[in-house]
Amino acid sequence: MDVMVRRSTDQGRTWSAAQAAVDYDGGVGAGDPSLLVDRTTGRVFLFHAYAPKGVGFGSAGAGNAHDSRTVLHTDYSYSDDDGRSWRSRRITHDLKDPSWRGIFASSGAGSQLAGGRLLQQYAFRKADGSMWAASAYSDDHGANWRMGTPVGPLMDENKTVELADGRVLLNSRTSSTTRRLVAHSRDGGLTYSAPAADDELIDPANNASILRYDPTAPPHRARAHWLLFSNTASSGARENLTVRASCDDGESWPVARSVTPGPAAYSTLTRLTDGTFGLLYESGPYRKITFARFDDAWLGMNCPAG
Repeated sequence: MDVMVRRSTDQGRTWSAAQAAVDYDGGVGAGDPSLLVDRTTGRVFLFHAYAPKGVGFGSAGAGNAHDSRTVLHTDYSYSDDDGRSWRSRRITHDLKDPSWRGIFASSGAGSQLAGGRLLQQYAFRKADGSMWAASAYSDDHGANWRMGTPVGPLMDENKTVELADGRVLLNSRTSSTTRRLVAHSRDGGLTYSAPAADDELIDPANNASILRYDPTAPPHRARAHWLLFSNTASSGARENLTVRASCDDGESWPVARSVTPGPAAYSTLTRLTDGTFGLLYESGPYRKITFARFDDAWLGMNCPAG
């Protein structure tokens, strides 16, 4: 498996041909790509797992040596020309505790905090089979990466968003309940509170996406507390892809709009430069990738103005 990239320069209306950002030979594979843009430098990071031949998440072994042929590696590629060309780097020794087994970046998108810290979420399996989440972080524009304290167990693919008061909200898939698990960090993703189920966010154990509606809004403005969330809003199957909105930093989700009632899977939200939003998702499921654009009118935003 390779990691392919398509570029759009017109808000997602048209797309370039597919380009291999990560192309390995010899039967090895790469997967679970996640994009993260440093707003200060403009560098685009593309995190992904690297699997030596015969190694998968369930069979990956202990260790963190960069030349190991029995572990899943935490690689990333980066681009300084808006995704036209890519270089790759391995940070397995920096992120992976040698006692951990399978590990991978949560596919979709990472996040950048107001102070500049870069966050990329990971999910990993301990030797006892338990699943945990953790934030990889960099405070020097990606020159060095470290892993925060794991949060779990019963976690899986997870995403983060910085709230208006500076806290980081973590939202995770889990197989322990039909609800999303949430936790909060007061130190920029280094540590998190104990995960708790969000009863409004039903989920069939699937990847999802969360972001700030307007990350530039001052904290005293009401819109600074608006969030968007996308997932397959079903407790029994990967279907009914839905976009939700919160007016209060994720405490409640009063706005919901179904994108497609039928089969769907992973989704990723992004804010476009024209003020609309993009939603990239697997439809079918797994038969095609669809990009949709929407605005406030379609979503039916009814949060307090301000």
